Amino acid sequence: MLAGLLEASHLMPLDALPQKANEFARAAGFTDVLIYVADLDRRALHLLTGPSGPPPSTAKDIRIEGTTPGRAYQYGWLTSSSLKDAAGIDWWLPVVDGTERVGVLRVRSVYDDDRAREDADRLAALLALLIVAKRTSSDTLARLVRTEPMNIGAEMAWNLMPPSTYADGRVVISASLEPAYGISGDVYEYTVDGALVHLTIFDAMGHDSAAGLCGALALGACRNARRQGADLAAKGDAVEAALIDQYDQRRYVTGLLATLDTRTGVLSWVNRGHHPPVIIRGNRWSSHPECPPAHPMGTDLGLPSRVCREQLERGDRIVLYTDGVTEARRPDDREFGLERFTDFLVRHHADGLPVPETLRRLMQAVLDYHDAGLQDDATVLMCEWLGPALEDTGPAATLAGLALSDPAVVRERGQP
Repeated sequence: MLAGLLEASHLMPLDALPQKANEFARAAGFTDVLIYVADLDRRALHLLTGPSGPPPSTAKDIRIEGTTPGRAYQYGWLTSSSLKDAAGIDWWLPVVDGTERVGVLRVRSVYDDDRAREDADRLAALLALLIVAKRTSSDTLARLVRTEPMNIGAEMAWNLMPPSTYADGRVVISASLEPAYGISGDVYEYTVDGALVHLTIFDAMGHDSAAGLCGALALGACRNARRQGADLAAKGDAVEAALIDQYDQRRYVTGLLATLDTRTGVLSWVNRGHHPPVIIRGNRWSSHPECPPAHPMGTDLGLPSRVCREQLERGDRIVLYTDGVTEARRPDDREFGLERFTDFLVRHHADGLPVPETLRRLMQAVLDYHDAGLQDDATVLMCEWLGPALEDTGPAATLAGLALSDPAVVRERGQP
């Protein structure tokens, strides 16, 4: 099954993937395979179909909240949607690339045993790799994951930013950004450089296409400087120089540029006119470490950039955010607020939710609080430090919500 699908994938457009998946899955006893991908704001799952269209009586769109396939997506668990009969049994599995949640897979299996579950899990993993590898060349997928028109700023930003979730034995990183289709200047980035993890969040002035251009320019300048060996302060200076060269102090960007040394747990950061980071410790309390801010990048006000440091404990969560999260308002003008924001993160972590699911629910709460009409971008970038050991991946897998391939462990967690 896997060898045939992998060989066929080299010369296969994404549109042909559903047909080829069904063709090769029969070798493992899977008589029906359906691939669903999550939309951009992670509210629903949408059926990926080939040129022949969807099979008869097949749901094209499925809500994530309150559905069996939605639970597979939210928690990373294999779930069954039927009792075994003469035709087989139906399973829903998460489709995950690394730790990025792509969607879900429904398979009908003629076998109901541990080997069949392992095969289904491996099929889901290969499909995730193929979807991610081919999505930059597929407008079919781009249209499928959008539920409304996208502005130019969002079109640029989503193609610049890394996947929303990353994890290894040392860190779990997750990000979320709303309004997904109307981004007007917020961008985030994380990257791993040996033992160092770089975290960046920018908020460009304004709510127009120029703000999106500023955010893209800031991210590109920061990335370019970092890859040439620039330190935290120098990265901010490089962004400022690029903005002034392009806009002559008519546009500016605020931001936080941070580096976590996973060997020691030391977090270093520079504040360029932005909100300070939040550190959540022990799932009980949060701190807001202060750092004298330099001026926003692009204003050339001459305030020095100071590198501040904080010693983290294992399990600490660093949260970078933009003001669209805390300043979201109800019609009566009450803000969502920093306290409500941090309390939400603490409560949902205590519930045992995967980190990306916590952020998905947070953004839904922010949107609901604002009656789904945000007036500013709302972005969160969260990183949990687990320790220096790259090989100890168990805690990271749990926090990221990875599907478990060991059937005994899956059953132990209460899944079929």
